[in-house]
Amino acid sequence: MGELTKKHAMARIEAHKFPIELLTPKEMGEADHLAASLNGGDSFKLMERAGKAVADIILDDYRHVRKIAVLCGPGNNGGDGYMAAHILKAHGFEPYIFSLAKPRAGSDAEKAAALWKGDCLAFDTFSSPEDFDVIIDALYGAGLDRPLDKPLQASLKKINESGVPVIAIDLPSGVFGRTGALNGEAIKATKTVTFFRLKPGHVCYPGRACCGEIRLADIGIPASVLQTIKPENYINFPSLWLKDWPTLDYDTHKYRRGHAVVFSGHQSSTGAARLAAHAAARSGAGLVTILSPEDALAVHAMHLTSIMLDEMGSDTEILAFLENRKVRSVILGPAFGSLERALSITRSILTKSGIFTLVLDADALTAIAGKSEDIFPLIKKSPVNVILTPHEGEFQRVFPSVAKMDGLSRIEKAAKAATDCGAVVVYKGADTIIASPEGRLAVNVNGTPYLATAGSGDVLSGIVGGLSAQKMLPFEAACAGVFIHARCAEHFGIGMIAEDIVSAIPLVLGEFVM
Repeated sequence: MGELTKKHAMARIEAHKFPIELLTPKEMGEADHLAASLNGGDSFKLMERAGKAVADIILDDYRHVRKIAVLCGPGNNGGDGYMAAHILKAHGFEPYIFSLAKPRAGSDAEKAAALWKGDCLAFDTFSSPEDFDVIIDALYGAGLDRPLDKPLQASLKKINESGVPVIAIDLPSGVFGRTGALNGEAIKATKTVTFFRLKPGHVCYPGRACCGEIRLADIGIPASVLQTIKPENYINFPSLWLKDWPTLDYDTHKYRRGHAVVFSGHQSSTGAARLAAHAAARSGAGLVTILSPEDALAVHAMHLTSIMLDEMGSDTEILAFLENRKVRSVILGPAFGSLERALSITRSILTKSGIFTLVLDADALTAIAGKSEDIFPLIKKSPVNVILTPHEGEFQRVFPSVAKMDGLSRIEKAAKAATDCGAVVVYKGADTIIASPEGRLAVNVNGTPYLATAGSGDVLSGIVGGLSAQKMLPFEAACAGVFIHARCAEHFGIGMIAEDIVSAIPLVLGEFVM
């Protein structure tokens, strides 16, 4: 297995193991507070259970070890470490506490530290990680949002280079829980144990790559607290959008399933449109038509059977076609070529058509780049739903001011871009972010390096367009499209090309759609 693939496998986050809600550190703090209130104000029980969850990993997976270094910070993360050390000592292990600073007076962490009856060594005496069998990282949890000081970063680097297994509590120290960003060195954990719900830092790169195997522990926080918190960030699992999946009645016909249109480029650039068109059809659209320049009609005709074909014509003729043929979704951009024409068609559809959803990809994104003052207001006013699918370079062109905000992570940039433009934004990458202008956001976690192949993005736009043709709402269609696209690549594996993604769609849909 290649190095890149091994890293991908280590970072897998599987749907059956985790709930879909992502909590920011602030929301997690609220969950702790609400749970303590339900327990008569006793928050220490949560720390006791967290410490036990950490100790259980050692008992289950590292029963043979003896010497354990427990690195404790001054906050609640350190308190979890003290509690774990207390439990492990009772089971015959030899924990050694290395304290970065004393716990805050009156805190639960101070109570946990008081239970520890052994020596408490200063952190700066922890100089030989290789002297220990396992290291427990309880320095900083998901609440970290500032760079660690240089001496501490040097210590973390030494730990990473030692090869000693590291169990991180909540999140590896050095990873920002709100964003998954790093600012310098961070712990590269073997396993990470966290509580109640995952945080953005667990699923967003580069933080995700630091977590190793993630364990989610139940420490007694009831799911009912989410009704008060009302989180709007999610992991993109099928349970997020399956309830909105298009259903087929016994009397369904092709027009009820929806008509999708894909615009083609000229005769030397026709393949992308066919990839998108076949993906739209495989995703359930009842009819799919390629609208093509005259010079490319013959090329398409040699390759198409179930996909229909018509000449593109003028903008007026396009609008008439969309209305007369009851088109619900349009995919514009893959290898389209003419930026001026793409911009003109985009304006016409936004202002004069009655379609349900417009998916803008590739050349259509380049066409609207630099035109935000013109296009974004049209998107916000239009009855047409819009989905943009930029990769990093396209995102920088379409949202240059957002892209330059160095203080923002990818997750924050996607959210701001969606708000600014009024469209659902699919910010493609290893951790594709799907953001709606209303504030909902999902992080995709089943991406794979196999998707780094020509035409892959065209297939994605086709899947999203095919689901949109069936009147799946834009955020849900985008989330479903991204997940299915990545799952197809996982299903096919090494040697995959874009055509293989299309052929795998029915197999993947059969895994979770009845």
